[in-house]
Amino acid sequence: MRVVLLSALCYCAAVFAQSSVVDSYVAKESPIAKAGLLANIGPSGAKSAGAKAGVVIASPSTTNPNYLYTWVRDSSLVFKAIIDLYARGEDSSLRGTIDNFVAAETTLQQVSNPSGSVSTGGLGEPKFNIDLTAFTGSWGRPQRDGPALRATAFIAYAQNLIANNNASWVTNHIWPALKLDLDYVQNNWNQTGFDLWEEVSSRSFFTTAAQHRALREGAALASKIGQTSVVSGYTIQADNALCFLQSYWNPTKGYITSNTGGGRSGIDANSALASIHTFDASAGCDAATFQPCSDKALSSLKVYVDSFRPIYAINNGIAANAAVATGRYPEDVYFNGNPWYLTTAAVAEQLYDALIVWKQQGSLTITATSLAFFKQFDSSIVAGTYASSTSQFTNLTTAIRNFADGFLAIHAKYTPLNGGLAEQFDKSSGTALSAVDLTWSYAAILTAFDARKGVVPPSWGAKGLTVPSVCQPNAGASVSVTFKVQATTQLGENIFLTGSLDVLQGWSPDNAIALSSANYPTWSVSVTLPANTNFEYKYIRKFNGAITWESDPNNSNTTPASGTYTINDSWR
Repeated sequence: MRVVLLSALCYCAAVFAQSSVVDSYVAKESPIAKAGLLANIGPSGAKSAGAKAGVVIASPSTTNPNYLYTWVRDSSLVFKAIIDLYARGEDSSLRGTIDNFVAAETTLQQVSNPSGSVSTGGLGEPKFNIDLTAFTGSWGRPQRDGPALRATAFIAYAQNLIANNNASWVTNHIWPALKLDLDYVQNNWNQTGFDLWEEVSSRSFFTTAAQHRALREGAALASKIGQTSVVSGYTIQADNALCFLQSYWNPTKGYITSNTGGGRSGIDANSALASIHTFDASAGCDAATFQPCSDKALSSLKVYVDSFRPIYAINNGIAANAAVATGRYPEDVYFNGNPWYLTTAAVAEQLYDALIVWKQQGSLTITATSLAFFKQFDSSIVAGTYASSTSQFTNLTTAIRNFADGFLAIHAKYTPLNGGLAEQFDKSSGTALSAVDLTWSYAAILTAFDARKGVVPPSWGAKGLTVPSVCQPNAGASVSVTFKVQATTQLGENIFLTGSLDVLQGWSPDNAIALSSANYPTWSVSVTLPANTNFEYKYIRKFNGAITWESDPNNSNTTPASGTYTINDSWR
């Protein structure tokens, strides 16, 4: 009995000490993170020289790596945090900064870029120069989460304006730009694009989740301001996106497969980041939208966290049920593969979000899917529902809050004394690495702090949704495109086509589309492609198992708005 009592006292002391560390970190880091975030926003931010008004620089770092650009994804996530802060009445001085953001992003929508124009796919362009001009270098494009995330930021601001009797400003200044993004999402949600980390062209859980949320809340806002003509279309495609979202779940291994391509396991911070981005406390622990406390999201979180225990030296010796530093995905090799500040913060935020809902509903439910997650904290726990009046509820929620605090304690341990947050910290030494003063890192820690305080974000409409029994693809506008290429071949050799669109088999040589030689030496094939879309493609030769690609660069073209279209090429 004495040994057990001493052990309990030691545990309580450790928990108290960790909580005190995190309390101190929150108090110190909160103003530093907010200042660091605002310093990276033009035109007057202390570290944003050269950035136009409302433009978020990813980082002031210009070498190894050069992040002195503005990403639609990063900017939208950062400003969602700023808008939420403003809407809660915590800083009224941010209004002008938010208006500048809306103006800057509205300008960027109209900038023609390598992904296209505003009407031909340009909204999928991931990054721009900080003077609001197009970045024309090679990059992983398109990235289809940007329009959805920007739409969510715009909608959050619009809802606040409407609540403060300023609906006319929403209709006149926000809706035209917002509709462009929502229309893009409606028409392109089921097309592949580069993932959250800009490395894999496939379907991405984070992207689909963000698109579903944008369409769902976009339909609600449109109805509120009288733009009823778009409501049905957005709602139909939101239902389809929700249906497709279920396909990322891997029931055998118990985690969300964050990317459908790339040759990796699919274990990825992408899933935790999606869960906190789509948090809606009114939806409870809904598994269809992968809410933070849902059995699927918790199971996936455990698999994700555990994958980093053996691969980072700074995690050595940490108990199997304690917090560890986490990175993007276990196979990561960027900068030799290290923990990231924003991913470690995201784990804590998901856990705090879960605690908010359990407290709100007065119970927690353990299923066979989430049992392994809960057994980390009580090896004798079994599946079932535990009311807040039970000791199991109290013990589990106390342990899980301590677990969440552990991730912030790690964050605190490896944050430099000046409070500056880079992109990564070294997996062996904990030293800050890569881009300094990463704006997303600052936003991520601020939202984690908010979740720890119990801040509940406004509902976006996740409650009570029903997943359609049959998933339907997006039947958007399309055109018939005939590809013709002049190519001489030897007997038994054939010409194939592949490219950047799903229907062009996403650059897969194995699944490339065969062309007909009926009018040799002209090879041809007709393919139905989405209208108003920029795309890249190449022809390949196949002969006796060998594959020969056309020489670089890729061919590129843009489909018209309607009708038919013929492309005439010669083999290069």
